[in-house]
Amino acid sequence: MCDVEANTTLSPTFRDALVSNGLLLPLGVEGVYGRSGVFEGIVEGVERLITQEAGDEPTEVLRFPPVFSRAHYSRINHIHNFPDLLGSVHTFTGNERDHRAMVAHFEAGEPWTDDLVPSELMLIPAACYPLYPTATGQLSAEGRMVDLRSFVFRHEPSPEPTRMQMFRQREMVRLGTAEQALAHRDEWLERGGALLRSMGLPVEAVVANDPFFGRGGRMSKASQREQTLKFELVVQVNDTGGPTAISSTNLHLDYFGKAFDIIGPDGVPASTACIGFGLERVTLALLRHHGLDTTHWPLELQRRLGIHGANA
Repeated sequence: MCDVEANTTLSPTFRDALVSNGLLLPLGVEGVYGRSGVFEGIVEGVERLITQEAGDEPTEVLRFPPVFSRAHYSRINHIHNFPDLLGSVHTFTGNERDHRAMVAHFEAGEPWTDDLVPSELMLIPAACYPLYPTATGQLSAEGRMVDLRSFVFRHEPSPEPTRMQMFRQREMVRLGTAEQALAHRDEWLERGGALLRSMGLPVEAVVANDPFFGRGGRMSKASQREQTLKFELVVQVNDTGGPTAISSTNLHLDYFGKAFDIIGPDGVPASTACIGFGLERVTLALLRHHGLDTTHWPLELQRRLGIHGANA
């Protein structure tokens, strides 16, 4: 990942061009942006194509807010594996005297956030996390296929436009037996790649790992790669560095089944798998490969996305 100094020596960068064309609106913190109507139109078009691709499967559609219970968070090992990415919601719960003290700290430029306390909420790091606590119990023989979309949070500020702190994931999640989960992962690795290539994005599937933290994380990364639990669909988007993952498939084994007492059709803890599409990243890849003026995009792609020559 490029540092700020290295990235700002490029003129103009892809990020500069996105901002100057009004597609992204910087909001004063690296990796946090507003999006223009043109950008959102592309996102909506990409989502329609994902929905169409999943149309031949019996799929539940669920939508969760980008927060979930701190109690549920305590049942998984995210804090051990990704402490540098987590987001905790804190709030004020004091009385009037406490409020006056907090305002005095604020006005004096002192650390006023010390007067806040943790709420019952955490920001979700993946769209599927709120699903699993709702799935406790015995699955049917068919298991479940769930379509999810949510904003998610990961604290990794960066000048790279593809590395946002708050972004959207669209996920197709399978809950069932180990065989059902593996079949879902394998099938959607092919289908997801074909869908992205049909939009003119030359993605490649590569074995990958999550960014596990610290010394112990090195072993987790090696294990995840050795078991080929994670694949990413990558394509060049940024000015420098290697290609960017715009979609990934993940085989969780029975991790969430055990954590939330989800029992598979075979009577053992359920296995789960998902494919996730980074909606902002797919949109940025399209803008990178087809240009910032959508009127110059291939007409068939404009038609499929429903943007009909909207002018960037």
